[in-house]
Amino acid sequence: MDWYLAVLRKYAVFDGRARRKEYWMFCLVSILVSLAIGFASGFVGGMLGLSESVITMLALGYTLAVLIPSLAVAVRRLHDTGRSGWWLLIVLVPLVGAIVLLVFSVQDSEPGANSYGKNPKTSFA
Repeated sequence: MDWYLAVLRKYAVFDGRARRKEYWMFCLVSILVSLAIGFASGFVGGMLGLSESVITMLALGYTLAVLIPSLAVAVRRLHDTGRSGWWLLIVLVPLVGAIVLLVFSVQDSEPGANSYGKNPKTSFA
């Protein structure tokens, strides 16, 4: 949970580097929160008779709340692998772009400092 909160604290920080653990833990917790919101809103919504528009608004609210932090941590993750944050736009290429971005995000950090800052692994070791 600390990794998730660390990303939220750096809400719109697009410079620097993010190690794999920070990126993937944020993704995992974000998916779990989305599933919990979906389950809870569906369960509670069904019990209370809430319309689907209310449930959709809850999900949309969370999505919008984590949109900027998600983009920021993805850009910092690309920086950690030595790539520009503009590589994030490759996801706009159907199928191939998502695969390339996945490969970039699972790669290990560049050892030592690069043009985006020092290696974040050295500060946690």
